[in-house]
Amino acid sequence: MRDSRRARLILGVLLTAALLTLTVDHRTGGASPLRPLRAAGAWIFGSAEQFGGGVARPVTAFVQAVIAAPAAQKRIQALMEENAKLRAGLVTGRLDAGRAGELKELLGLAGAGGYKIVPANVVARRGQPGFEDTVQIDAGTMDGVRPEMTVLNGDGLVGRVIQASTGTSTVLLISDPASAAGARLEGGKEIGVVHGVGEHGRLVQFRLLDSTAPLNRGGRIVSFGSQNGRPYVPGVPIGVIERVESTPGELTRIAYARPYSDLTTLDVVGVVIEPPKRDPRDAVLPAKERAR
Repeated sequence: MRDSRRARLILGVLLTAALLTLTVDHRTGGASPLRPLRAAGAWIFGSAEQFGGGVARPVTAFVQAVIAAPAAQKRIQALMEENAKLRAGLVTGRLDAGRAGELKELLGLAGAGGYKIVPANVVARRGQPGFEDTVQIDAGTMDGVRPEMTVLNGDGLVGRVIQASTGTSTVLLISDPASAAGARLEGGKEIGVVHGVGEHGRLVQFRLLDSTAPLNRGGRIVSFGSQNGRPYVPGVPIGVIERVESTPGELTRIAYARPYSDLTTLDVVGVVIEPPKRDPRDAVLPAKERAR
C-alpha cells in the first residue's frame, strides 16, 4: 500500500513539473531557457524516426515486390508474346512479298510458254527410296496433279512429279542422278539428254547425241518435250553450259550446265497440268540473254 501511495506521489510531482515546464516554455517563446533541451529532444527523436523509416522502407518495398511479382511476370510474358507476334508478322510479310514475286515470275513464264499450271509451295525436302533429290509440294490429285507431270518455277525446269496423293505430291528434281530429260540446244535442232549429277543441283550433265555438232560454253538448253507433254513439256529453260568435256572418238559429246532454277532454294513452283498447243521453241528463254 505504501509503495502505491509513494508511486502516486512521485507521478503527481512529475506531472506537475512537466506542466510547469510546458507553461514556462510556451509563455517565454523563443527566449525560453528550455530551447536547447527541446532542440536536443527533436534531434534524438527525429534521428530515431529516420532510422526506423530507413529500416522499414526496404522491408516494405520487398513485401510490395513480392505481392506485385505475379502481375509483373504476367505483364512481361504478355509483352514477350506480343513482340513474338510482331516479329512473326514481319517475317510472314517478307515471305509473302517474296512468294508474290516468285508467283508473278512463274505466271509470266507459264504465259510465255502457253503452259497451264497449278501453283504450289515446296513444303519439304526429303529423300525417296531409289532417289536422292526430291521435294514435297502442297498440291495433289484434288488439284489436278498426276504423276509424270512437268514441274517448273519462274526461272526454268525443276523436275517432274513421281507420286501424287490427295493434297501433296513428290517431285523428282533434275539434279537427281536418276533423272533424265530430253533437251535441245537453243537456236538449232541438236538434241540430247540432261542427267542429274547430284552436287546439290549446282550442275547438270548434257549429253549431245551428235558428236559433230558444235557445243560451246555459254550455250543454252531448253526442254525438248515428251509425247503428249509427259513427263516433260517442250521449251522450258534448263540451263547454261559452263564446261565442255573433250570426248574424242566417242559418239556423243558431254557438257555441264548451270540450271536456271536454283534447286537448293525452291519455294513457289508450278505443275504443268496441260501442255502448250504448240512448241514455244526458244520464246521462254530470258529476253536479255536472247538479245546478247
